[in-house]
Amino acid sequence: MSTDLNIAKDRLAQKSLSLVIVNHGKVLSETKSHGISDLLKAVNKLGDSMKGSSVADRTVGRAAALLFVFSGVRAVFAALASDGGFAVLAENNVFCVYEKRVANVLNFEKTDVCPFEKLVANLSDPEKAYGVLKEKCG
Repeated sequence: MSTDLNIAKDRLAQKSLSLVIVNHGKVLSETKSHGISDLLKAVNKLGDSMKGSSVADRTVGRAAALLFVFSGVRAVFAALASDGGFAVLAENNVFCVYEKRVANVLNFEKTDVCPFEKLVANLSDPEKAYGVLKEKCG
């Protein structure tokens, strides 16, 4: 694992965060809130500075994975990764390690598949997925 990925992973655990983005040893963003909206905000705010970064995220489904690829993320640690999320990262040569892998990311009530996962279920183009998610989340 790279130094940046280790920094991101350690901060995720030590500070009980949900998302940490690190590039060249510098923490670019971190948040405690859950959901795709904070990742989307980071993507919009950080732009090209995310290229080559490492990310630690509590939950990586297909939607998050497509945003990571869109942003040029190099490596991902996921506490929980879905099959679809892992597949997107693998297909796009993004290094990924995870603690637990599941078939699908569920909604907060754990009654159905996450609505953002449904939104991008049939998308493989990261740019298109970014547009769809941005339109839905703002």
